[in-house]
Parts: sequence; C-alpha cells; structure tokens
Amino acid sequence: MYKTTKRTTSTAIPLPRRSSIMVLLHGSLLLGLMLIASHVSALEFKQVQPGESAITFGYKQMNVPLDGKFSKFVAQISFDPAKVAKAQARIDIDVTSIDTGSAEANEEVVGKQWFNARTFPTASFVSTGIKSLGGNRYQASGKLSIKGKTLDVTTPVTFQATGTRGILEGTFTIKRLDYMIGEGEWTDVSAVADEIQIKFHIVVNASPGKK
Repeated sequence: MYKTTKRTTSTAIPLPRRSSIMVLLHGSLLLGLMLIASHVSALEFKQVQPGESAITFGYKQMNVPLDGKFSKFVAQISFDPAKVAKAQARIDIDVTSIDTGSAEANEEVVGKQWFNARTFPTASFVSTGIKSLGGNRYQASGKLSIKGKTLDVTTPVTFQATGTRGILEGTFTIKRLDYMIGEGEWTDVSAVADEIQIKFHIVVNASPGKK
C-alpha cells in the first residue's frame, strides 16, 4: 500500500503597502502634535524667571549705534495661549538700574534733565490688550509711563514654549522727547537720536491645570 501524504498550504500574510505605512506614520505624527498643542494650551504661564529675563535698549549717539540695559525690573505676566484675550502683563523698571556701559553716562541719565529718577524712580508698562496674529505671533497694546508721562504703545510679541517653559520676546520703538527724556541742550537729536529701541526677553514658567 502506498502512504498518501497530505500537502499543507501555507497562508501568506500580506504586508502593508508603503503608502499605508506612510499614512499611519503621518497620522501618528499628527496625533502627537495635537497632544503637544493641547498640553501647551492647557497651561497658564505666569511664573516669571527674573534671572533669565532681560530688558535692553538701543540708540544712536553722534550717529553711532549704542546699547544698554536695565538690571532691575519686576514683571507680572499671565498668559494662556488658549485664552489670549485674558492675557495680562505689567513690567515695572527701576530706572536707577540703567547701564549704558559708562559710569559717567549712568550718573548723567538718572539726573533731572533725563529720567529725573529722584522724582520718577520707576518706568512702567501695563498691557491693555493682546491679539493673535497667527502662529506664535501676537500684538500687545498698553500704556507706557516714563517720567510722569503716559502714552499708548503697541509691540509685536513672539511666544515660544517648550513644556512648561515659555519665552516672550518683542521689540518696539519710542521717541525719548515724547517723554521729555533729555531736556535743555539734550533736545538736540543730532547728539542723541530721538528714537530709542526697547527690547524685552521674558522667561516665564507654567503649571498645568489652574486657570
């Protein structure tokens, strides 16, 4: 008798096509980005890190570009990317902490003809509103008070967040004579230019949950 052998038929499992893999990867990446975005939007950034933040300025003297900074300031920030309309900011600057890079100039600019720091020791910015310009760009409006004079200002702002660490940055220009910074002979803008560029770099941390 002959023994019959049963032939087994193997069933091949089809591999996913490359296009299917790409769709799956794209979907996973998109989901990941959505989760990151939702995590950032659930944060309120309000814990300012003074040691990592800076307020600087640039100007021209005899047409030569110069810069300086303020070493002491207090910033109060409340910023939730998901609730931009509720954002608030206040920055109070100790004008006696000005550093122009020259001890002689520092002493001069806190005097009566310039900042008059004895009478007006603090310069302040208080926000009145902020709106989104798309992406990480915003526009902040507010009141800038220097030497007893308060004027409206607007400034572009960018916001970058990595986890619970956020950075707000912006640059805007004021005219010093609008605030009577530099009186008497110093109103001559050929010596010191009227335009002063203000720059801010504010590092602010967040905690999830509370709004």
